[in-house]
Amino acid sequence: MNQDTGKQAAARAALEFVKPGVVLGVGTGSTVNFLIDELAAHGVKLAGAVSSSIASTRRLEAAGYRVLDLNDVGEIDTYIDGADETNHQRQLIKGGGAALTREKIIAAASRRFVCIADRSKRVDVLGKFPLPVEVIPMARTHVSRALEKLGGKPVWRDGVLTDNGNHILDIHGLQIGDPPALESAINQIVGVVTVGLFAARPADVVILGSASGIERF
Repeated sequence: MNQDTGKQAAARAALEFVKPGVVLGVGTGSTVNFLIDELAAHGVKLAGAVSSSIASTRRLEAAGYRVLDLNDVGEIDTYIDGADETNHQRQLIKGGGAALTREKIIAAASRRFVCIADRSKRVDVLGKFPLPVEVIPMARTHVSRALEKLGGKPVWRDGVLTDNGNHILDIHGLQIGDPPALESAINQIVGVVTVGLFAARPADVVILGSASGIERF
C-alpha cells in the first residue's frame, strides 16, 4: 500500500466523525484533499466549513461547500486535519504546508480534533520531520539565533510566504522528549507567531491508514 492509499483510507474512516448539518473545521494538505473528495463523493451535507488555508478553501468551494469565517461561527464540533508526525500521545508536528497558525487556531476553537494520516507518520519521538515555526519577517534572524540556543538548526524556507504573509523556519536535528515544554519555550520567543508543535492541544483521535487497515488511538 502506498502512502496515498493509506491517506485515502484514513480520510474515508474520518467520515464517521462528521455529523450532517454541522460546521466542519477542515485542515490543509494532501490527506485533507482526500477528505474533501470523500465528503463530496459521499454527498455529505454540511452547514459550512471553516478552512485553514486558501488552498483548502478553493478545493472546498469547488466541491460545492460554503466556507465560513471563524469569527462568524460558534464552537466547531469537529476539526479534521493531517500531520507530518504523531507520537503515541497524539502530540503532533504540523506545518509542512505552512498553514500551522491557522490550523492551530481552528484546533483551539473545536470541540474535537481528529488527525488523519498514513501509518508512516507515527513515530516514537517527534523531531525527525523538521519542526516548522512561523515568524514575523523582520524577526527571522533574531528568532533563528534563539532557536539555535534550544538545540536545533533552523533553516529558512526561502521563497515561501504563509497565508498570513510571514516566513517559515524549519528546525532540523531535534529529538523532542518534552513536546509541551518545547512548544511553550518557542512560543515565548519574540517574533514567533506560532510553532508547529500541537502538544498543549493534541489531537483527540488519530486515524492512521496502512496496509493492515485502519488504526485509531
